Amino acid sequence: MNSRTEVHDKHVTKTHRLTVSPDDKVSLGQSALLGLQHVMAMDVYVVPFLIAMLISLQPEQSSALIQSTFIAAGIATIIQTYFCMKLPIAQGPSYVPIGAIIGIYAASGGGELGWSAVLGASLVGALLVILLGLTGVFNKIVNMFIPPIVGGTIIFIVGLTLMPIGLSNNIFSNIGGTLNQNVLLGLITATVLIICVMLGSAFHNNGRVFRISSVIIALAVGCFSAELMGILDLSAVSSAGWFGFPQIPFTDFSFSFNISAIITMVIIYIVLLAETTGTWFAVSNAIDQPLTNKQINRGVIGEGIGCFTASLLGSTPVTGYSTNAGIIAITGIASRRVFIAAGIWFVLFGFSGKLAALISSIPGAVIGGIFVIVCGIIAISGLKVMKNETIGEKEMYVIAIPMILTLALTLMPKELLYSLPSTIQYLFSSPIATAAIAAIILNKILPNSMS
Repeated sequence: MNSRTEVHDKHVTKTHRLTVSPDDKVSLGQSALLGLQHVMAMDVYVVPFLIAMLISLQPEQSSALIQSTFIAAGIATIIQTYFCMKLPIAQGPSYVPIGAIIGIYAASGGGELGWSAVLGASLVGALLVILLGLTGVFNKIVNMFIPPIVGGTIIFIVGLTLMPIGLSNNIFSNIGGTLNQNVLLGLITATVLIICVMLGSAFHNNGRVFRISSVIIALAVGCFSAELMGILDLSAVSSAGWFGFPQIPFTDFSFSFNISAIITMVIIYIVLLAETTGTWFAVSNAIDQPLTNKQINRGVIGEGIGCFTASLLGSTPVTGYSTNAGIIAITGIASRRVFIAAGIWFVLFGFSGKLAALISSIPGAVIGGIFVIVCGIIAISGLKVMKNETIGEKEMYVIAIPMILTLALTLMPKELLYSLPSTIQYLFSSPIATAAIAAIILNKILPNSMS
C-alpha cells in the first residue's frame, strides 16, 4: 500500500454502519430491488432530454438518444463495478459536456454532420482517457496532488454543489406542479426517507428492511402523493412501446473527426476526470475503504471504456454519480451485486421505451426530496475525512476558497457565464471540477508556514 493510501486510511474514522460490504453476496431478488432503488434515484434521463431540447432534435431522435443513454449508463456501470474499479459505482451521463456538445454541434453545421462531430470527438477523447489509466499518469497526479485535506474538501464541495441544484431545479420550481405542491412533495419524500432510516436504526435487524429500502419507499410515497395532488402524469408511459432497438453505429449515425472538436472534448474529459475523482473519494469514504493506486488506474480505464461505449451507442460521455455514495450511507448497502443489478436495469430501460418513460415520469420534486438529503450526507462525509487533520491558516484557505468558488459558480448568472471565452465556460460549467482544481493548486502554492 502506498504512503498516500496509508495516510488517507489513518484519517478516515470507521463510523459508517454498512450492513452489506462491497464484496458481500446479496440474493438475486434483493439485488434487483435495491438496484432499482439506485436507478430511480438518479436523474439519468435529464441530460439527454436537455441536449435533445437544446439542439432541437425530432421526437423520435430524442427517444433514441434517451434509450442509448440508458444502455450506455448500464454497460458503463457494469464495466466499472465488475471489471475495472470493482467498487459500488453507478455511471450516468455527465452534465459537464453539455455546453461543449452544443458548441461542437453548432460549429459543425448541425444535423447529422454536427452530431457525427460530437461523437467522433467523444470517441477520441475516451481513448485518451483509457491511455491515462493504462500509463498510470492520472494515478501519479492523484498521489501528488490530493492528500486527505484536499480529498475531504472535494467530497464536501460535491455535496455542496449538488444541493442548490436539487433545490432550485427540482423543488423550488413550477415544473410538474405549482411551487407549493412541489415544496410539499419534496418535504413528504424527505420526511419519509428520514423516518425509514430512523426506524432502521431504532429497531436494528427488525427494522433493516426500512433502511435498505428507504429510497424506494420514499419514492413510492412521493409518487402516490403526487397522484393525489393530480400532478403525476403517466400518459407518456401508456403511449410508449414495450420494446425498441437502440441506435446502430454507421446506420443511424456516423463519426467524423474535427481537430477543434477533439481538442475541445479532450479539455472536457480532463474536467470530467477532476469531477469523477470527487465521486470516487465520496464512495471510498461511504464504504470505509481508502482508494488504492490500482483502483484509481482501473477507475480511469473504466471511465474511458464507459465513455467509448457511450460514443459507440450514439450517446454522450458518462461518469460516476455522487448521488449513489449518499444512498450507500443511508441504506448501509454497498454490495457490488446491487450496482450490477442497477446496470442491468439501465439496459432493460434502454430497450424498453415504456420502462424508460416510467422512470422519467417520476416528478422532479419527489426525486428532489431525496436528492437534497443525499447531498447533505455527501458533504458531511467530506468533513469526516478532514476532521482529524490539523486545520491551520493554510488549510482554512484550502477549504474556504473552493467552497466560495462552488457557491459563486452555482449561483452565477447564465449571461455572465456565456460572456466568457468558450474554454473558461467549459471549466466553469462544472463547479465541482473548478473548485477541486482550486483546492489542489492552493494546497500546493500556499506556504506551510501559514499553519
